[in-house]
Amino acid sequence: MAEHHKARPLPPGSLRPAKQLCSECGLCDTSYIHYVKSACAFLNQQFDALEIQVHGRQRDINQENECYFGVHQMMVAARKKQPLLGAQWTGIVTTIGMRMLQKKWVEGVVCVQNTPEDRFQPQPVLARTPEEVFAARVNKPTLSPNLNLLDEIERSGIRRLLVIGVGCQIQALRAVQKYLGLEKLYVLGTPCVDNVTRAGLQKFLETTSRSPHTVVHYEFMQDYHVYFKHEDGSVEKVPFFGLNTKELKDIFAPSCLSCFDYVNGLADLVVGYMGAPFGWQWLVVRNERGQEMFDLVRDELELQPVMSQGQRHQAVQQSIPAYDQGVTLPMWAARLMGVFIEKFGPKGLEYARFSIDSHFTRNYLYVRRHYPHKLASHVPEFAKKIVSQYRLPET
Repeated sequence: MAEHHKARPLPPGSLRPAKQLCSECGLCDTSYIHYVKSACAFLNQQFDALEIQVHGRQRDINQENECYFGVHQMMVAARKKQPLLGAQWTGIVTTIGMRMLQKKWVEGVVCVQNTPEDRFQPQPVLARTPEEVFAARVNKPTLSPNLNLLDEIERSGIRRLLVIGVGCQIQALRAVQKYLGLEKLYVLGTPCVDNVTRAGLQKFLETTSRSPHTVVHYEFMQDYHVYFKHEDGSVEKVPFFGLNTKELKDIFAPSCLSCFDYVNGLADLVVGYMGAPFGWQWLVVRNERGQEMFDLVRDELELQPVMSQGQRHQAVQQSIPAYDQGVTLPMWAARLMGVFIEKFGPKGLEYARFSIDSHFTRNYLYVRRHYPHKLASHVPEFAKKIVSQYRLPET
């Protein structure tokens, strides 16, 4: 274990070292703020070194799947045979956390519940029981300070830990991992893109949903629609192409608009929907720890191979100026476009590449315009290669 040099956390609400680019990961709320200049993904992009630290090697950017999806030893589509009640999809992430505690593989799980007052306000917890993990089911699509638990973890004496989190949190976690005094650390990641503050989420709901106050959860899905689930169990579908882009462009956190770790490349196991058929989850096993987690719940899952269909490049190229100029289609045209692209557009891994291409080109432009001095050092080589496939606006 490396020695951890204590530092006093900043008072809540203090200006963060990353300033506007702070992703509110929680590191600066702890004594580990001492390491922020080297650990923060937005102050010190060190993806290659961290991939070697975590996986034993960095991704091969000349191999398409690795360039896009990171170091991995297996990808598969899965869903639970018996879905968890109240889970956002079938409950794979929640089940893994619960099983790891039940089997005593870990003594605690870092996960995110919500506050009693607001189902969308994240409340990171160090769960010590399966029931506490179960209470954290369903995504909270807002910035969450998961790493503010690091001092609590140290005080707890926990030696075996599972952390569930998104890319910016996991990059910072990996950078300080050696100071945590753990015997074993498992990291279960989810893909993440376009996070917002709680106020930004409210604007999105009010701009997009027919009943913003009854939304239980939502997700941008593979059939090019946003799905809103409401309190009465009804599901509302809104086509991507009907979103009020001009109104919504400003709600995303600057950190998310500067992020190139959509697929959570430093996690051991990643669970999300983006590379799987509709109704299934996409599991990416990156290393042996990820394989252990997958094997723990394998018998509870229905599995099928990943697939890839369609061609993304033309759709991505057309989307670049459309997003840049805030183009919004009339709803009738958006629904028609949604039906067409759902039938003929990219699916499976090609849909995942479509989504990555769309966001990376947008984010590259954002960094180039707002932080030009950071462009060369902040954008990883794999992202530069992906973006180079497309023609970007000159300004």
